Amino acid sequence: MTYSEENYLKIIYHLSVVSKTEVSTNAIAQEIQTKASSVTDMLKKLAEKELVSYQRYQGVSLTDKGFFAAKMIVRKHRLWEVFLVEKLDFTWGEVHEIAEELEHIQSDKLINKLDAFLDFPTKDPHGDPIPDKDGNIIKLEKQLLSELDINKTGICVGVKDSSSGFLQYLDKQKIALGAKIKIIEKESFDNSLIIEVDEKKLLITHKTAGNLFIKAM
Repeated sequence: MTYSEENYLKIIYHLSVVSKTEVSTNAIAQEIQTKASSVTDMLKKLAEKELVSYQRYQGVSLTDKGFFAAKMIVRKHRLWEVFLVEKLDFTWGEVHEIAEELEHIQSDKLINKLDAFLDFPTKDPHGDPIPDKDGNIIKLEKQLLSELDINKTGICVGVKDSSSGFLQYLDKQKIALGAKIKIIEKESFDNSLIIEVDEKKLLITHKTAGNLFIKAM
């Protein structure tokens, strides 16, 4: 597959996980920032390779072959992110763009050795699950911080928004994976929250809370 084909598969995979339904051409075009006609041309190529099921005006879905291929691309991306953070001391806000390039390396042997070298991690630096070599994924029990009740505590296990800007904001607030977060107060006016992070109180917006995944304690 070409880099472009792999990128399309990964985008369809991510969009389908969110929507749980067939993905529209417009949704893909918006994600890639290209014309819908260009998306249609690519979907026809992917359909010819039996990687997607596509009918015009009815959206697209991954075939079993395409679903596995997409998970392997995601696997490579997330393993490289773990390597960059754990072994090369990159921050979690720096690794996405680098991993975007490394994920296209076509060597199963290299990726499997990388997996073993990292001791078979099950999640990346942002808390997202890493598929194993057979495509299996360990699902994490999690909920959004915004859904947690007052006086309840959870452990930060992931982020919904993995943009560098949001991750840099979290770094400034000393919020990271594994941080213990307790809801102290909720403001009815704008749904902002006063939280306690490792015994330090912070005021965060509802938007921030809606982008943090936690595992309730």
